[in-house]
Amino acid sequence: MDFELSEDQRAIAQMADSLFVDHCHDDYMRQWDASGEPMMAPLWQLCIDTGLQALAIPEEHGGSGLGMTELMLVLQAQGKALAQVPLWRHQLAAATLARFDAIGTEQWIAKAVSGEALLSLSLDGLSSALGIELQATACADGWLINGRVAALSQGEQAHAALVVVQVEGQPRLLLLDLSAPEIQKVSAVLTHGEAVADLHIEGLTVNTAALLPAESVDWLELRSIAALAALQLGVSEEQVHRTVTYVSERQQFERVIGSFQSVQMTMADNHIAVEALRTALWQLAYRIDADLPAPCEALATAWLACEAGHRIGHTAQHVHGGIGVDLTYPIHRFLYWSRGLILALGGSAANLERLGDWLNDNDKLGWKYDLQEHQAL
Repeated sequence: MDFELSEDQRAIAQMADSLFVDHCHDDYMRQWDASGEPMMAPLWQLCIDTGLQALAIPEEHGGSGLGMTELMLVLQAQGKALAQVPLWRHQLAAATLARFDAIGTEQWIAKAVSGEALLSLSLDGLSSALGIELQATACADGWLINGRVAALSQGEQAHAALVVVQVEGQPRLLLLDLSAPEIQKVSAVLTHGEAVADLHIEGLTVNTAALLPAESVDWLELRSIAALAALQLGVSEEQVHRTVTYVSERQQFERVIGSFQSVQMTMADNHIAVEALRTALWQLAYRIDADLPAPCEALATAWLACEAGHRIGHTAQHVHGGIGVDLTYPIHRFLYWSRGLILALGGSAANLERLGDWLNDNDKLGWKYDLQEHQAL
């Protein structure tokens, strides 16, 4: 069995890594922190120019038609550089519209491919303690929408978004045109610099085509978890790399602190957490691309991403000591990103609870149950 990336996949990873690292050097990051900009617009334009914003959009709609593995490699490079661009939400929103052949959405997909329009998405209602706050009620013209969407990424900048709405007790995906006058926006910025907006919607009427089929929720959630975990893998990997470099140079009591046993054990644990996440993520990306079911794999990956983000984020800060809390030093940004990604994934406890429920309801787990001869077990 060949576990190596293809030549094309390696080329995509190298190109993305070079693009993000060259742009997001530490001096630029300090300038961007103080800029107040909602995203890195010049870098986003480079993503459009190189086609990174359309990797996962089908070829028949003008995209590259690549899979989750290729997108995972790009997002890992984005996470390492802490590049504030809306790569995964933009193209997964367009890919979902294309996959479920939503009527009247061709223009949004075409504009997403060209970069003329920015798309966003939010699945936060699925994991929020408040539940789904957006409600749809049948009316003569289609559906009447009322409620709230919390912290939609790029809510002010995006032109359209896929959000979760409650329809007759069931979660569904709703395509919102964010220019509608019935949508009021309250802007904010998350700790790690991501621009968001709360959407307050009252009396918005949409046609029936704006609601995607029920199965689109699970389809998009799998890919969203993989995308967020890929970002977390990149963030954590670079965090460990920078911390190892620091402890290999920083001296205390006339010894580099990396020679202390407690520091060595801490960094070894962090390395193991990174590799555990990488293994789970690669399996999830493979199963998605092979069109295999992956509900438990997605929940396990989400849990590992949350655990790795928390463990590595806080121990890296601790090992850095006082300089770790100096905002002119770069390591704090990685902790902020890890926290933001953990929140987007729903947190360790919620994912572990969902995984436990799945295991309780399913007695078939593991790769062997994908084989035809085991289907009757």
